[in-house]
Amino acid sequence: MKNIKNVLFYIGVTGGFTALMFWIVSKGKTLEIGRSVVSKSSNDTLFGQFLTSLIHNLEHPLAILLLQIITIIIVARFFGWIFRKIGQPSVIGEIIAGIFLGPSVVGMYFPEFSGMLFPIESLGNLQFLSQIGLILFMFVVGMELDLKVLKNRANEAIVISHASIVIPFTLGIGLAYFVYYRFAPAGVSFLSFALFMGIAMSITAFPVLARIVQERGIHKTKLGAIVITCAAADDITAWCILAAVIAIVKAGSFASSMYIISLALLYVLLMLFVVKPFLKKIGDLYATRENLSKPVVAIFLVTLIISSYITEIIGIHALFGAFMTGAIMPDITKIRKIIIEKVEDVALILLLPLFFVFTGLRTEIGLINDAYLWQITGLIILVAVVGKFFGSALAAKFVGQNWRDSLTIGALMNTRGLMELIVLNIGLDLKVLTPEVFTMMVIMALVTTFMTGPAIDLIDFIFNRKVGIIPKAIIDNSKFKILISFGTNEKGKSLLRLANSFVRKQKENSNVTVLHLSLSDEVHSYNLKDYEKETFEPILAEATNLNQEVTPIFKSTIDIESDIADIATGGEFDLVLVGLGKSIFEGSLLGKVLGFTTRIINPERLLDKFTGKEGLFENSPFDDKTRLLISKSKMPIGILVDKELTEIENVFVPIFGIEDAFLIDYAQKLIYNNDSKITVLEINDQVKNNFIIENAIITLENTYPNAISIIAEEEMKAGFLAKQDLMMISLESWKKLVDAQSIWLSTVPSVLIVKP
Repeated sequence: MKNIKNVLFYIGVTGGFTALMFWIVSKGKTLEIGRSVVSKSSNDTLFGQFLTSLIHNLEHPLAILLLQIITIIIVARFFGWIFRKIGQPSVIGEIIAGIFLGPSVVGMYFPEFSGMLFPIESLGNLQFLSQIGLILFMFVVGMELDLKVLKNRANEAIVISHASIVIPFTLGIGLAYFVYYRFAPAGVSFLSFALFMGIAMSITAFPVLARIVQERGIHKTKLGAIVITCAAADDITAWCILAAVIAIVKAGSFASSMYIISLALLYVLLMLFVVKPFLKKIGDLYATRENLSKPVVAIFLVTLIISSYITEIIGIHALFGAFMTGAIMPDITKIRKIIIEKVEDVALILLLPLFFVFTGLRTEIGLINDAYLWQITGLIILVAVVGKFFGSALAAKFVGQNWRDSLTIGALMNTRGLMELIVLNIGLDLKVLTPEVFTMMVIMALVTTFMTGPAIDLIDFIFNRKVGIIPKAIIDNSKFKILISFGTNEKGKSLLRLANSFVRKQKENSNVTVLHLSLSDEVHSYNLKDYEKETFEPILAEATNLNQEVTPIFKSTIDIESDIADIATGGEFDLVLVGLGKSIFEGSLLGKVLGFTTRIINPERLLDKFTGKEGLFENSPFDDKTRLLISKSKMPIGILVDKELTEIENVFVPIFGIEDAFLIDYAQKLIYNNDSKITVLEINDQVKNNFIIENAIITLENTYPNAISIIAEEEMKAGFLAKQDLMMISLESWKKLVDAQSIWLSTVPSVLIVKP
């Protein structure tokens, strides 16, 4: 009855008011009498009117901007992904994506498409949005600086850092002397041109450098600490110099720039002695809260905007204000982490690629159209590398570093990346650099960033250094060694309980290593130690409960699956355990087999890397180099599909054939170390027909009475699987279960899939 009343009310209201609107519109037509009303031509068809309206909508500035953003994000992520796969920072790919979409490629070969996608009148909107992205990015860069590190290691780092600025700065000014007459814009003084050439030569990309250090696992070494400190000091010094250079360029001379520089110093003092204590008080009030409320976040962001506005008005650029605000943020890890998480995704994923493309639209490789210009480009690259690479290396050697570490510091400090592009765009906006010089310098930024990884590899090769993160204590082939690679804490604890079950009574002759790998763009240098502690704390607590000694390894990486395989091979582990989610059991059978993922580990790729062939799935993508490397390794891999595994008392082991014989060895370890009860499921009389398997099981029955039993498939009673804690099965047999569409997949407990 109630439903009928609701329907009648709905019909009455919508119908009545629709009729009323129609009557008002009809009466309103009479009001047009005597007025000049513009209407569509009666000759236009309805489709023609629609088409005209559609074209008008497509040409609307907002529609163009949205299409630009969509295109830019897709292309930037694609190029970034490609360069990550070849071991380069994704920022290089994103920069090249910008050049690709600019006049150098798309504009040259598809001018009509380029004109439609990036009309000249739309570039202003793109520039403003990209500047907002840069402001947010510089805010994050400022927050990532760990100023405590500067206090602790200031002596060596300041010497190396300032040498790595002064030497290339001087060489840049020297280069300007030779190229000023031919390449400087008309009306620009030599001082302005030379200062910008100097600062462009001396910049270092702190974010890229920090991630390279983390990815290579040297952040905990003395070398890593020194180079991070050098880069932080370099960043602060370089941006202060840049602010002074901008002031001089805008004022026209050093003397007249003193007004701007004086205001800038007053601004810095205000930020350090007024704003910083104010923000610290807010941080202390909310440090214990689980989440920051919106008004508190608003205070931090408004401070950022005001600071950027002030520095823009003073004349030292809004980016300096953003950087300064990030640097004075409360030194509270949780607050910085929350703010970065809120800001970074929008800045790095949505807005920063706009800057790369805007830079690409200004970069015309076609301007470098003769041998002389390419020679000048080569000269710029040479001066940049000599000044930064060898300047930093010589300074490091002078303060007592060996040649190996000195050259490594030089290679890392030579990384320019995005920071260089920011400086170059400022120079182009101030009309200090011509489009030709701008393009040459962009090429230099790409080359010096790209060469960092190969240069470090070459240095390691020359000095025969193997940079590894595997502790020497692990490399002991007399022990049974298990490597656990976990993503989440819960998966890590389940894997640890499983590993403990294999070695509980043989701890003196075994080793358990727990490994956590994190994608490099998820880790920030300022809170690396806190992140590592937070990650391992629950695992170490579980290890204490189990009375199990473990060796923790933490590493930031750009390729998790390859690093797991490399560490497993380098440590010569006897068993590698990784975890998957229980979603393999949810939904349809296809979903059970294909649907499981984890946040960090891609199980499909990981199996490919360990098997050297198609793994759990068919038609899996894998590269030949990794396949060759892993196919030579002998370590088994176990993949735990976890359904809240807590105890491992009852273990179910299906035997499909002779290839499953190795499972009996693991069953023996569970019986001896964990007092587990093993039930062997015999498929098609495979136990009776295989002497090796039958003899192994008989031996276990004699040694451990009542610990192992054999049943046939037809003997499986209802509820049997529900009483089991774990099913241990070989990879080949698991594939047979999947191919047979077995009903077990919907009822099995946690599963350990083992590839021998």
